[in-house]
Amino acid sequence: MKKILITLIILLLSIFNQNVFAQDVFKINGANFDTSNSMIVLNIPDQSTQPVANELKVVCMENPSRAYFDIPNSILTIPKQDWKFNAKGITEVKINQFSTNPNTVRVVVYYDDDFNPANLKFLRIKNNIIIKLKSPAWEDEYFHRTYRDEHSSASDFYEYLTVEVPDNTPKETLTEQIQQAFNTTTQQTPKMDTPNLIKKDLKLNTKYYISQITPRPNGVLLSGFGSVTIEKPMVLQNPLRIVYDIPNTLVNREIRNSEYQLNETDSVKIGQFEVNKARIVITTPNVTKYIPVYSTDNQSLLIANLDKLDHKSLFSNTSDIISYNSEKINSQTSSMVLSFNHPIVHGIDRTNARLIVYLYNLSRYNEDAFNEEFKNTFFANSNITLLPGIGMKLTIPTEPDTFVNTYLGADSKTLKIQVTAPKKTKPPVQNSGIQKIVLDPGHGGSDVGAIRGDITEKAITLDVSKRVQNILEKKGYKVEMTRDTDKTVSLQDRVAFSEERHPDIFVSIHVNSSEKPEITGIETHYYRQESMSLAQTVHASLASNIKSKNRGLFKSKFYVINHTTAPAILVEIGFISNAEERAELVSDKRKQATAKAIAEGVENYFKENK
Repeated sequence: MKKILITLIILLLSIFNQNVFAQDVFKINGANFDTSNSMIVLNIPDQSTQPVANELKVVCMENPSRAYFDIPNSILTIPKQDWKFNAKGITEVKINQFSTNPNTVRVVVYYDDDFNPANLKFLRIKNNIIIKLKSPAWEDEYFHRTYRDEHSSASDFYEYLTVEVPDNTPKETLTEQIQQAFNTTTQQTPKMDTPNLIKKDLKLNTKYYISQITPRPNGVLLSGFGSVTIEKPMVLQNPLRIVYDIPNTLVNREIRNSEYQLNETDSVKIGQFEVNKARIVITTPNVTKYIPVYSTDNQSLLIANLDKLDHKSLFSNTSDIISYNSEKINSQTSSMVLSFNHPIVHGIDRTNARLIVYLYNLSRYNEDAFNEEFKNTFFANSNITLLPGIGMKLTIPTEPDTFVNTYLGADSKTLKIQVTAPKKTKPPVQNSGIQKIVLDPGHGGSDVGAIRGDITEKAITLDVSKRVQNILEKKGYKVEMTRDTDKTVSLQDRVAFSEERHPDIFVSIHVNSSEKPEITGIETHYYRQESMSLAQTVHASLASNIKSKNRGLFKSKFYVINHTTAPAILVEIGFISNAEERAELVSDKRKQATAKAIAEGVENYFKENK
């Protein structure tokens, strides 16, 4: 009898546990990676029970370096996820159904040596499990970045989401949608007593929203809300124009693709260049005269012609510098911090040789204190000079390929300038002054590269490379190619070829391919910091001259651009896997346009780095 009773108790406990287990199972029907905050958002239905996210345990493993955690009593209703990232720290994230008895979803995070797995944190917000991958970025809530040299960043926003609203509601404004939406939403079947729902796709990708553009004789005023950051401008030819990109920004749809006349010679266009980037293009013969000027609340941006700027209209109160601070962050990166007694109005003028910060309402500063604080630092050769009737300007000399970021405090009383110098490489071999270029036609010989039918990557890259060589040699450059016939050349031999010739730059030309035939576009890859300005300049030329999707810049560890000493880039000139683009890639028109764009980008790079 006792044995039967024990068996019965065990059976009842088993049934009870099964019922509890069944009730506790929840479905994960959405997974989203938020690059802006370095977190994974797992979406579950509202009716699910709330798992204790803080009790999830992280298990660290080596070879390769990774950490995983299991989410118990869970079912992954979406396909397994495998995300790869070029950014430093997290390199890959995998989410899959680890087991079905019991139901367990496993998340595996692969990382490099610089990542601390102790930063992995968990929390529950409404119907989302949030997995924080990193500690907050160095940009705290007080400082906001106003300017950056880089044209792509791990801090950029790329969230995609879908919201559902009743189809009989008035049209919502973008700001209302952003306020209501959070990362990921799932489609729900409407109840019988609720109106039909319609889907609206959103891209929650903004720190700044441009609501209005106002043309002025001295420039263009952008008005909006949020916090604006602007990137290093690009100068393009035919016609001569200067391009300003504003990352993490949305443009009011009513003003997108608008064009305005500023004066007799200058005009401006505004557009949504990418889903997370606005672009301002000023066509003018005076490209060197335009600079961005920031309002004290950082809500408005005036891109102004220096010669026509009414400086007194920019401020009502003057300001003094009250403290000076320097900080050496590491062997390459240093910061200058200037504090003011009143909000500062400033403008940024950036070239490869210097950074000029115009301090329009600066009245006084202590030259001795400035020199004393920054002697024996990166900023030792910096100086502040008086501009009669205008204010003052801070000039900071920089080497080519130096990264510059500027930050403004929330009260506009502190300005931080952060500079990252390039790594030192062996000194270039002295030559006659003629710039030398190594072109690297991708693949060759038995290595055909991407292929579709009888069309091969190796043939396209060789043809385009020869055209680039022809254009550049006519302009007086010395150009050599790692291969000028259809022969096999190893990656190591390509690097050795370049290193023996000590070129000023190295350009590798490739054709892209994808399993998804609908994908098209051009990409430019770089790896070392010293190669970034070359990548930006050549890619800008390609994007302006080739009618294909601009897929942007990528920091990628391709062998040839990682192991060459000279500034090195790899351009992907289109997708052979897309039938329409493939037909263009083999045409003389597209080949010649691509070669001309690459050559123009190279020439612009040398002009900027004289």
